[in-house]
Amino acid sequence: MAAVPSNHPTELLTKIVVDYTPEACHHSPETGEIHVVYDHRLGARWRSPSRFLYGTFGASIRCPAGDTSGLNYNIYLSSLEGDKLQDEIDFEFLGKDNTAVQTNYYTSGSGGREQIHPLGFDASEDFHEYLIRWSSDEIVWLVDGVVVRRDVRREGEPWPEKPMFLYASVWDASGVDEGRWTGKYVGSGEPYACSYKEVRVPIGTMLTEEEDESK
Repeated sequence: MAAVPSNHPTELLTKIVVDYTPEACHHSPETGEIHVVYDHRLGARWRSPSRFLYGTFGASIRCPAGDTSGLNYNIYLSSLEGDKLQDEIDFEFLGKDNTAVQTNYYTSGSGGREQIHPLGFDASEDFHEYLIRWSSDEIVWLVDGVVVRRDVRREGEPWPEKPMFLYASVWDASGVDEGRWTGKYVGSGEPYACSYKEVRVPIGTMLTEEEDESK
């Protein structure tokens, strides 16, 4: 892994939209912290209010502790969650193993570019910074300022180029691939909380409502 300089200006995200179960998502504008809880309410998902086209995105994250088998917690970009033709760029934690993280990206709903990266630490024990740098010609994923993956655009190949929201969620993924992806949910440690702070989005690439509607 190699270090890369920070060359995309960012600012703190001060407002969020909660897509579902707002009572399980706690946002403190004063501190900038966001806590997503998974229990009988089945988690929550938050996002930035607006889409962005390229730039640096991410947060310091402390993952849930305990037996988190079955859960998926994450931070990712998506042109629109649930759209079958979405572009997407992911950091995903697979609850069966808090010592690794998965990266992936989608173009027009097509993924299949998963990679698993050992972290060298337990992501539930402390906050660590996870950043995505996305441009028209490369995507770089960083953990604590160190590159864990870099994908460069190749001529003629599809590329994520739709404006995207910054999203994060906690959900039970036990049903994916018969539990082989994240493990099977046990829930012996409920409630589980994934904590985000210092959430960053690009300066100067947020689309206005009019620009967004034209995309």
